[in-house]
Amino acid sequence: MALVAVAALAADAAWAAETVYQNDFEKAELDQVPADFLVLEGGFAVKAAEGNKFLELPGAPLDTFGVLFGPTEKSGLCVSARIHGTARGRRAPAFGVGLNGVGGYRLQVSAQKKQLEIVKDGEVSASVSYAWESDAWTTLKLQIRAEGDGFVVEGKAWKQGAPEPAGWLIKQKVAGELVPGRASVWGNPFAGTPIRFDDLAITRASAGP
Repeated sequence: MALVAVAALAADAAWAAETVYQNDFEKAELDQVPADFLVLEGGFAVKAAEGNKFLELPGAPLDTFGVLFGPTEKSGLCVSARIHGTARGRRAPAFGVGLNGVGGYRLQVSAQKKQLEIVKDGEVSASVSYAWESDAWTTLKLQIRAEGDGFVVEGKAWKQGAPEPAGWLIKQKVAGELVPGRASVWGNPFAGTPIRFDDLAITRASAGP
């Protein structure tokens, strides 16, 4: 199907770099969570639609939920995922990908605020305007790499079918040390509609776009 074909192309692009981890859920059991995932909270389960499998977070309750996956590392990684959400009336979801565990950095689309944000410990540390489209798949990519006496957090997001931005849309330089942790995906179904996650990938970070 067209959607599956486009998804495959997006996955191939995401996994072109040195792959550390990947999961497109096609071999996963329905109504379960893959055994290597750690569910922090939320009713996550593998679902299927239009010939494609994905990890789904239900539309209720309204809170922030996440799962951890992949290896535990300190820096030098890039995580990406395709995420689908739907607005309802004036309400819209928030969703993102993260690195360095529960207390690490998260790249988040806050659709209600029309912003792409870097979040640390639940607090927004950087933000830029971002035009999210309801009922469409959005790819998010976040990387953290060492630089000087600290590290750089970089992120980008784009609608499925559009070209990947040449450069990072949002960037933050931070001094100090990082705590090792796993990659993650997060969702808050503010609109009361499910959030879907697919084509999770972890690759080695690069100094370029």
